[in-house]
Amino acid sequence: MACITISVEKSFKERLERFSWVNWSQIGREELLKRYIFDKYVKTGNLSKDEEKFCETVDWHPVDELPLKEEFVKKIKKIQKENYSKPMTPAEAKKWFEEL
Repeated sequence: MACITISVEKSFKERLERFSWVNWSQIGREELLKRYIFDKYVKTGNLSKDEEKFCETVDWHPVDELPLKEEFVKKIKKIQKENYSKPMTPAEAKKWFEEL
């Protein structure tokens, strides 16, 4: 396995040392792998089985990093402006529950 050394400011290193139980090497590996997978996904739209397994393990998917589509944002804003629910009478609520 290759080794990478990263230089950080002394104050940042001191802050990291407060969390002695954290495996910073593992976090770095995961973040680098996420970046690689994200770049590959943006270019190809596909993931290998191993990459899918990694994403499942860390509960992350590259699509989570993509910006929201403008049409979706507009739709959400429209819904927020509208009154999309109405109060029910007890009779209406009973009927609604019976239909479930």
